[in-house]
Amino acid sequence: MADLFAGFEPAAPADIAAPDAPLADRLRPRALGEVVGQDHLTGPEGAIGRMVAAGRLSSMILWGPPGTGKTTIARLLADAVGLRFVAISAVFSGVADLKKAFAEAAEHARMGTKTLLFVDEVHRFNRAQQDGFLPYVENGTVTLVGATTENPSFELNAALLSRAQVLILHRLDRAALELLLERGEAEMDRPLPLTPPARDALVASADGDGRFLLNQAETLFSADLPAPLDPAGLSSFLQRRVAVYDKDREGHYNLISALHKSIRGSDPQAALYYLARMLTAGEEPLYLLRRLTRAAVEDIGLADPQALVQCIAAKDTYDFLGSPEGELAIAQACLYLATAPKSNAAYKAQKAAWRTAKETGSLMPPANILNAPTKLMKQIGYGKDYAYDHDAEDGFSGANYWPDDLPPQTFYEPTERGFEKRLSERLAYWSQLRAERRS
Repeated sequence: MADLFAGFEPAAPADIAAPDAPLADRLRPRALGEVVGQDHLTGPEGAIGRMVAAGRLSSMILWGPPGTGKTTIARLLADAVGLRFVAISAVFSGVADLKKAFAEAAEHARMGTKTLLFVDEVHRFNRAQQDGFLPYVENGTVTLVGATTENPSFELNAALLSRAQVLILHRLDRAALELLLERGEAEMDRPLPLTPPARDALVASADGDGRFLLNQAETLFSADLPAPLDPAGLSSFLQRRVAVYDKDREGHYNLISALHKSIRGSDPQAALYYLARMLTAGEEPLYLLRRLTRAAVEDIGLADPQALVQCIAAKDTYDFLGSPEGELAIAQACLYLATAPKSNAAYKAQKAAWRTAKETGSLMPPANILNAPTKLMKQIGYGKDYAYDHDAEDGFSGANYWPDDLPPQTFYEPTERGFEKRLSERLAYWSQLRAERRS
């Protein structure tokens, strides 16, 4: 077993609050090289790896699911570059706590010690509180490391985002979760009391959350089990539905991939088979509903707008009826998606629009469509010559809505399938009218 743990050292006694500390705390990495599943950031070529090598950190937002190492990385960053580490939680902290943290950081800075301020759940601070960070980040009083499980684009101020680099942490994959279990076994000096299929089911049930996985493993280590548990025994012991895997050990991610691709390939029989495989194995129905909804918007889109409606209706029905009756609604949604016309035009349009938005920065819309609530704004041309489309012939003015420095772009190109065929005809008609009215 020694080779499995090469390069990993359990935390030294000084790093542990107590000998009976939770397993997840005892296994908390002591160096960035021990962090699992985030090599794209912490490796030599990753953003964090490069900053540590240069000995200089910039403020950053760590965005990722729970249990992926955000807090650990922040603490290790401070140690790696010799910064004082201060942690606060936006859930439990207010303005007074922030003022105290900034005042102490300023005092330490005068004595030559910089501060890394780690803010957990940073998105929970309101916009005024977020603005309060700006002067201290700009003058170097603190290096801000915020952690969030929510999309920073929606939850954080643009001003704060412009001063911090957003780094995305990945949900831990199967290999990373397995490595955590191996470290736990080394720490406990005994293997988990599970059969190989049950071990696979335990890893799958963690859904990428390393902390959850170690907590579940600790529960198993603490039990005096007469024999290793099989998947059914594990589900009963943990009081949690876990996926059962057949003797070939075909995994959770292979099955969900097969379901999604069967829907995309318009094979309702195969799609229903893989859905049944996962539901009868104990997969969480809401997880499957989320994946079906993703397929509705990614692979069907506006070729059949009812696909998304069917998925949301299936979710509501399952919430109302529960299992097993509500699973019929999930099957109905699956069959609807598999038999619907397919288009990824909306998916491609979203990707293209996001890419252009990032490349073009903060271009102002043309003055004619700017809102003009004040006299000054009207005087400088906001809203001037705006064409109210409802007053135009055919309800279409053909006006320009693009920034002056950005020519009109084409992101969405509907297919000739399903409802998108009608959309394609409509767009062509508007394009013709626009050309005529600008000529």
